[in-house]
Amino acid sequence: MLIDTHCHLDFADFDAERDDLVARAQAAGVAQMVTISTRVRRLDTLLALADRYPNVFCSVGTHPNNANEELDVTADDLVRLAGSHPKIVAIGEAGLDYFYDTQTPADQKTGLLRHIEAARITGLPLVIHSRSADDDMAAILRQESGKGAFPFILHCFSSGQALADTGVALGGYVSFSGILTFPKSEDLRAIAATVPLDRLLVETDAPYLAPKRWRGKRNEPSYVVNTAEVLAEVKGVSYEEMARITTENAFRCFSRMPRI
Repeated sequence: MLIDTHCHLDFADFDAERDDLVARAQAAGVAQMVTISTRVRRLDTLLALADRYPNVFCSVGTHPNNANEELDVTADDLVRLAGSHPKIVAIGEAGLDYFYDTQTPADQKTGLLRHIEAARITGLPLVIHSRSADDDMAAILRQESGKGAFPFILHCFSSGQALADTGVALGGYVSFSGILTFPKSEDLRAIAATVPLDRLLVETDAPYLAPKRWRGKRNEPSYVVNTAEVLAEVKGVSYEEMARITTENAFRCFSRMPRI
């Protein structure tokens, strides 16, 4: 089986067919999904989905592109909320996004540091969004890890080799999305080849970034199969072995998520 470690089932893109989408994922062998928070104030919506579907879990956090909307959310708030429901299995997504000039770096860094503190306190993995911010992200990860280790995932990885190396050296996981399957992603596949097998995760980031087999369509959790197939080719193992590896990694990373 596979686990889609990062999707956004609460987005309006799925309103018309959420039940069918979850059923298609299960039929494709995607046994569990983690729907990721982009705004703490929408946590109730995510929890409603997690309660509705036994195989759906969620996180709590603020996306860096929404950082200034939730600067009043403290690390203590995140810790309290993370402990409020057993289906909350991660912190985030938080991070740095310098590609879209919608939030100041200062606001994004403030939010990121609070999420790191919450991950350190709770032991839940921090889902990290990093885009066009490799140097700053690597520096923050090194500095904050020096204050005390915390689990983390470099989600939807599309950065450079140096950030991947930093993440792995600090004990983090590297998660690959449909971007890995794109014809022009040779450099990304070369980076994936260097990531140890026990640090690999797969995700969709649905509804975005459908993998090559479904390019141009709205993404959904069942499509993570294609990403796992390509990752298996990159690492020189069978699809079945890659499914086993990434599933074991997901359960180790999301330690609160029960095995089925």
